[in-house]
Amino acid sequence: MATADAEKCVLQGGPEGLPEHIVPAPAPGEEVKVPFRGGYEHFRATSRQWDTPGGRLPVYEWTGRTEVAE
Repeated sequence: MATADAEKCVLQGGPEGLPEHIVPAPAPGEEVKVPFRGGYEHFRATSRQWDTPGGRLPVYEWTGRTEVAE
């Protein structure tokens, strides 16, 4: 299978209802931070890749959540 555009990644884990699981990839060494329900969900790169219809994408695994002060 061809390699997908390296500008995207697959999110694994996190809260139920997270709307997107394929998102823009961050710069190398950075985490993915997704705004969701008054906070941010954090995802860290793994060594795994996931086959998608568009090719193989790096997998980022959920590591936790931070709340946003109102």
